[in-house]
Amino acid sequence: MADNVAFGPGRRGLSDAGQLADDALELVQMGHPAGRRPAQLSGGQQQRVALARAPVNRPEVLLLDEPLGALDLKLRRQMQVELKRIQTEVGLTFIHVTHDREEAMTMADTVAVMNGGHIEQMGAPEELYDLPGTAFVAGFVGQSNLVPATITGSDGEHLVADAAGTSVRVPRARAAVTEGRVLFGVRPEKVRLHTLRPDTAGNDVRASVVDVSFTGVATQYLVTVPSGGQWSVYEQNLDVEPRATRPGDEVWLSWNPAHAFVVSAQDLPEGADGKAFIATAGASS
Repeated sequence: MADNVAFGPGRRGLSDAGQLADDALELVQMGHPAGRRPAQLSGGQQQRVALARAPVNRPEVLLLDEPLGALDLKLRRQMQVELKRIQTEVGLTFIHVTHDREEAMTMADTVAVMNGGHIEQMGAPEELYDLPGTAFVAGFVGQSNLVPATITGSDGEHLVADAAGTSVRVPRARAAVTEGRVLFGVRPEKVRLHTLRPDTAGNDVRASVVDVSFTGVATQYLVTVPSGGQWSVYEQNLDVEPRATRPGDEVWLSWNPAHAFVVSAQDLPEGADGKAFIATAGASS
């Protein structure tokens, strides 16, 4: 295994290829089984050795094309932490290609979401999540409640839109388009569920509960809104007594308009397959 990692520096004629290989294996915490053959290693250990082969050559930029795709969930989470640690210690710029949105969001300094070979949006993970520029990005970097709407006017710094008979408001700065047919969106964790109509006229909608799923840290509600679409609502389980909401109950949904966004109503390409290129900058970048 050590010879495998030392192959690159050896081909370059470096006299300390063996020491570089040992250092690289220690970096991925594989120094102890360095004498083993590939067949004697687990899948996770083989993945670590593959990672050691890359930074040992000290490239300016390291391209990782779905390096964690073959791993199970638990090992993938461990390797995500390891990759972030290695990047910090080595100081290289990593370009990490992945279809896993959570992997992209948790590991990147900069995310570029690509659709059909074109970059739809690029920026910090929190920027793409909080303010997606297109419906595709809104769906790729996390769940979004999107409903067709029509811009009907303005109210100071807010646009006013009609969404299936409900008047909604969104800050003009959070609208990718400002007229005509649009998609109005709110993230599930930004929506609040009430048994009675809240005092937030213009930022609420009546809904019917379809499903309630307890996930431990949160409860997910699936509700039907007047447009006929379904929204998700995430409610963190903070109370000792859980909410007694059941499928079939009539409820009200509310949200802060500062958390809403508007994107183009242009239909998504059928069967669109998103990919994220995430860049993690090194110390010298």
